[in-house]
Amino acid sequence: MTPLDANVELPTEVKAMIEQSSDAQAATALVNYVIKLAAAAEIHFTDLQLQVLTNHLIEMLGRSKSGEQLPAVDPTMFAEVSQKSLDLADQVVQHIGHLEVAEKYVLSIHFEAAQDKI
Repeated sequence: MTPLDANVELPTEVKAMIEQSSDAQAATALVNYVIKLAAAAEIHFTDLQLQVLTNHLIEMLGRSKSGEQLPAVDPTMFAEVSQKSLDLADQVVQHIGHLEVAEKYVLSIHFEAAQDKI
């Protein structure tokens, strides 16, 4: 078992969001994966940031299964986002699978906000 396989203690609000999702097991696994991936990059989320992130991750899981796509984004709008945040977001998108490249850019904002303590 790798460190990314172990479960993380999640805030009550995040647990409730996951329980209300259509696939609580997949959502739990994904949220744990993302928290540990970020922590390995020395990025830590506040409880509020984690709630917003969890909502986004649950929506991403849904789009991955349904085939729904985000509208295309202009990558130049994300020029201020660090490569670190973009790389982490790309890893998550690849981990989930069946998502468009726009997901990476939108997800990267969560990592950037946590990194910059916004």
